[in-house]
Amino acid sequence: MAIQFYPQPGTILICDFNGFIEPEIIKRRPVIVIGPRLRNRGNLVNVVPCSTTRPYDVCAYNHKLVFDPVMPAPYNAKEMWVKADMVYTVAFQRLFVPQLGKDPRTGARQYDLRVLEKPDLDAILACVLHGIGLGHLTDHL
Repeated sequence: MAIQFYPQPGTILICDFNGFIEPEIIKRRPVIVIGPRLRNRGNLVNVVPCSTTRPYDVCAYNHKLVFDPVMPAPYNAKEMWVKADMVYTVAFQRLFVPQLGKDPRTGARQYDLRVLEKPDLDAILACVLHGIGLGHLTDHL
């Protein structure tokens, strides 16, 4: 089920990129929310995607995240790489909280709602600046 709330920056969600066109991302992937709710934006969220595959060339717009505990399957890699050169603005309908499964006693769905710590979020925001060609501004953060 799609999210029904505005996620805070640093929230890890799953985004369904179905309908995009390659070389854009075209499948479900973990994403990091990078911006706050903006006035008059409705149900749109700015995100950057993550990959479990290390980039061939790690660039200033990549950031390694280490998860302990790991996220739920199929995103249960210990490490993920933020691809901050691929900033997206997506609708709530594309975004989901990762599911842990169902409570064995109640049958209720359980979710893994995580928010990154400030040092990781700050590093990702600096990576975004590099990814859009404004890396020189990281000196002013």
